[in-house]
Amino acid sequence: MQPNSAEENLHVIRTLMDRAAIYRRALAPIMIGTGALGLLASVGGLLLRANEITVFASYWLGVAVIALIVAFVLARRQALQDKEPFWSRPTRRVAVALSPALLVGLIVGVLAIQQRVEGAFAVTLLVLLWLMLYGCAIHSAGFFMPKAIRRSGWVFIGGALALLIFLVVRDTGGGTIPAPFPHLIMGAFFGVLQLVYGIYLRGSERRQNHA
Repeated sequence: MQPNSAEENLHVIRTLMDRAAIYRRALAPIMIGTGALGLLASVGGLLLRANEITVFASYWLGVAVIALIVAFVLARRQALQDKEPFWSRPTRRVAVALSPALLVGLIVGVLAIQQRVEGAFAVTLLVLLWLMLYGCAIHSAGFFMPKAIRRSGWVFIGGALALLIFLVVRDTGGGTIPAPFPHLIMGAFFGVLQLVYGIYLRGSERRQNHA
């Protein structure tokens, strides 16, 4: 490794460590905002009966785009408040860590839109794959942010794997899974779980400020 490259990497690591509190402040509103969106979207999916895999994938990919926009706006606002550049080198590192798994999730969703597979079982498998990919994405980003992010990534991965094993062990067929079940999973993980985590981050940040 070249001396200049090693020095640059060390500078990035130090910058990331110095900005851990900033990331924590930025994450709280992002998790709360996207969690609330995920919860509302799951209710909307149930009411609209978006259960067929093409409609389901299209609906939730649309929700994902809105969630990215919400996260961008909130992160941008936090950067302006802290007088930090939005697209800084540490932010680019986090984006690069997130991008592979999220890109795979996008491609899988687009491919699912092209399918004509019927039954809630196939939709549930798509949901579990999305959960595992999202967990891998935030676990990778967690190496540049507070450790709790990596733990939340394992919650997504472990939860999806547990549900997958449960379905396989029971040899569940497509007709035995209720049609609303995939929306409920999405609401539980992308809605309730992220909302609770965002509230936890907000509370811990306030406790640190009072300390």
